[in-house]
Amino acid sequence: MEKVNLAEKFSQFSEYYSPKIAGELNGQMVKLVKFKGPFVWHHHENEDELFYVVKGNFDMEFRDKTVTINEGEFIIVPRGVEHRPNAKEEVHVVLFEPGTTLNTGNVKNEMTLEKLGRV
Repeated sequence: MEKVNLAEKFSQFSEYYSPKIAGELNGQMVKLVKFKGPFVWHHHENEDELFYVVKGNFDMEFRDKTVTINEGEFIIVPRGVEHRPNAKEEVHVVLFEPGTTLNTGNVKNEMTLEKLGRV
């Protein structure tokens, strides 16, 4: 039972779209990730995802609309919904999602991470 300082944890890595595990609870992972630029269009067959912005902002793009998520806000993307995070500037995001969630969902490419590091 240790507290987690998000600023300290985010300072430990610099790469984009490479989530790091910061905690686990009830089969859910608390992941920290930095975004800059567009990610890949994808969806998750079985998992919902929560994106909470700690620093900065980003656009969550859907096929029919774009939602801007600002610092202190979160969005939940339901399973099966195609989406793409896109950040004009660096943004720090906390993800809450099941431990089984693959970062690129139904897409396998050079951005897919099968095993995540920890901070």
